[in-house]
Amino acid sequence: FSQYWPLFVLFFYILSPIPYCIARRLVDDTDATSNACKELAIFLTTGIVVSAFGLPIVFARAELIYWGACALVLTGNTVIFATILGFFLVFGSNDDFSWQQW
Repeated sequence: FSQYWPLFVLFFYILSPIPYCIARRLVDDTDATSNACKELAIFLTTGIVVSAFGLPIVFARAELIYWGACALVLTGNTVIFATILGFFLVFGSNDDFSWQQW
């Protein structure tokens, strides 16, 4: 749609896994109770993801982008964040098949 505004969502793609990765490095997973650091990381990640879905809607309401472009960005957000979630679900455990050993 000849607009570059939706590309600002790329910052959210980069920022979304950072709080959880930092919290996983700082937190010992042997404790079964909830941890404030990990919950804060999940809260921050949720805020980043919600902001990534809200930014294109705000741009479309302000008429910086078309609603079609907004729909494409929201569809892309769903695919990208599902991929990031899938990565953490598959490689997040501390078993033999873990990304942390690379």
